[in-house]
Amino acid sequence: MAYGLLEVAVEHARDVPGAVSGGADRLSLAVGGDAGPRSPDLAAASAVLRESDVPVRVLLRLNDSYTTTGGEFTRLVGLGEEYLALGAEGVVLGFLDADLEVDAATCAALAEALPGVPWTFHQAIDATLDPRRSWRRVRTLPGLTAVASGGSPQGLSHGYDELLALAEEDPEVARLLMPAGGLVAEQVPWFVRAGVRQFQVGRQVRPGGSSRAYVDAGLVRSWRLLLDSTAGHPAG
Repeated sequence: MAYGLLEVAVEHARDVPGAVSGGADRLSLAVGGDAGPRSPDLAAASAVLRESDVPVRVLLRLNDSYTTTGGEFTRLVGLGEEYLALGAEGVVLGFLDADLEVDAATCAALAEALPGVPWTFHQAIDATLDPRRSWRRVRTLPGLTAVASGGSPQGLSHGYDELLALAEEDPEVARLLMPAGGLVAEQVPWFVRAGVRQFQVGRQVRPGGSSRAYVDAGLVRSWRLLLDSTAGHPAG
């Protein structure tokens, strides 16, 4: 990683060569795309992990909602342990309660059940009612190293201004924030200036933005070069 950490969202092993050869620093693995990303089965996870020589974080999510149950919790812990045994560097998770608040107790319990494992809070945070309160809650969670966010349920096309303002106001938000959900090149220098150092791309690195297309090395490389070139030339 030369300057900013570039994470590429992948869905299967065929996405890995383009992501890695293009310069990804880390991969995020989930299946299902925008219809509701979920945890991959063990065979799919194993295939990705065998193919990748960069760290991979795997999603822990068993249903299309942002809530979970006691029965699911036990399965999530077991699934996380399986992914780690297969070679995952970390996991991705994030749960809300019935009031659309960050379910800090459940997230902390799951993180503590996987001690020492770094993890990302996924874009469930964008569905909460009060983003500032949500950030105050997530920043205290054990093991958390990234928060994937577009600042709005509609992604960065709607949430960019508020998300950038949060990062500018609070160095801890900037440290944890990983802009995701429709990131465009013009936004990167401004996030970097605010102190953000990790970024996620998904459809941006698939030809035509299609989820049916495999991750393309050339498109990943363009983002790699953008992050590297921003090192000495942040916005402003």
